[in-house]
Amino acid sequence: MPQVTTEIDALARFGRALADPIRCRVLLVLCDGPAHPAELAEELGIARTRLSNHLACLRDCGLVVTVPIGRRVRYELADARLAHALGALRSAVIAVETDRVCVDAEGRH
Repeated sequence: MPQVTTEIDALARFGRALADPIRCRVLLVLCDGPAHPAELAEELGIARTRLSNHLACLRDCGLVVTVPIGRRVRYELADARLAHALGALRSAVIAVETDRVCVDAEGRH
């Protein structure tokens, strides 16, 4: 059953990446095409140092890759299917009860 474990690990990494609003925004920008860190920071309105930490997380989760372009580095989604998955998630209608809190396994909000 290693395949099931691998699938669960991949879903957990995807979920960890989506758990942060900035990382969600980065992924959605990259759905439109590759971008350099300076472009991403400007579009998202955040400092490059803060963005760098989020890009590292997304790389470690296997969702984005770096492509060297001369002396610069460009980021893009690791797989085109991620754009389709994110698009499907965006278009899904999710009913969220505003009086409920999402609590993780450790009881944190």
